[in-house]
Amino acid sequence: MKAAFFETTGTPEVIRVGDLPTPQPKESEILVRVTVAAINPLDAYIRGGLAPMPFPKPAITGTDFAGVVEAVGSGVTRFKAGARVWGSNQGVLGRQGTCAEFVCTDEKWAYPTAEGVSDEQAAAAALTGITAHLGLFHRTKLQAKEFVFVNGGTGGVGSMVIQMAKAVGARVICTVGSDEKMALARELGADWVVNYKTEDVGARVKDATGGAGVDVWFETVPPTDLDKTVEIMAPRGRIVVMAGRAARPVFPNGPFYVKGLSLFGFAMFNMTAAEQQVCADDMGRWMAKGAVKALVGARFPLAETAQAHQLQEDNTIRKAGTLSGKIVISPT
Repeated sequence: MKAAFFETTGTPEVIRVGDLPTPQPKESEILVRVTVAAINPLDAYIRGGLAPMPFPKPAITGTDFAGVVEAVGSGVTRFKAGARVWGSNQGVLGRQGTCAEFVCTDEKWAYPTAEGVSDEQAAAAALTGITAHLGLFHRTKLQAKEFVFVNGGTGGVGSMVIQMAKAVGARVICTVGSDEKMALARELGADWVVNYKTEDVGARVKDATGGAGVDVWFETVPPTDLDKTVEIMAPRGRIVVMAGRAARPVFPNGPFYVKGLSLFGFAMFNMTAAEQQVCADDMGRWMAKGAVKALVGARFPLAETAQAHQLQEDNTIRKAGTLSGKIVISPT
């Protein structure tokens, strides 16, 4: 099979595209013919050596996938050959990735693709959607009518946070960096959109919440100033952090505990299959009825996976601002 892989960490140029043996499903695994794969910042971190993690050699890159079950292992009970499926959690913790014509995955990491949902949408929504769901519902127990603030409303995770929060009746405030992205965030359902480059974020949040403050703050970028975050939180508010491996912001201990705040951190790939299944079930329903959609920012053929990594790295690490949404890869 054709695959995009690397044998040592480094710049995007370490990625090669060539032939590798087609994997065979073990007892609890399914073999999926990949129609669409997707990459994430995590893929760039792993390939670049910034997220030390065991990986096979050669290591196929890519976290997310959608496609059709080609074969199943002897112990598989959830899927049969011919079923449309999607999933994530590949390319991490020693598992092979998805930028290939085929991928083997344990059936617990795969989910049925809902009728009417395209493979591109399913793959593009995978990691970012599960991440957003975990933060909003598993960690902070978001409720209807609460105020949610998300930094980067048109990013992969941020766009999912907006839509999922609105799906349960919450009120959403987000930041963006351009007029074009302001319009996109509003299309996604954000109630208030703030241009962080030209507006006072704290003042706008105070105005939006009537001075009450934010109930859930979802931080999708490396935090740099927790003082400002804590200042605009509502009493007993919840803060989510899930980005910024090297971030070391000063922690405002006094105002944090006086307000009775909570701080939640998590990495999606460390969450259990059962925890992520809950996310996938909701996502399937929401995507089927059009309440949640993935933003696709760029499309690449398998042969240009290195260029896709470069685009991801430029925007994740260098903050180029040239990408809104997910990068998808077509193996065929």
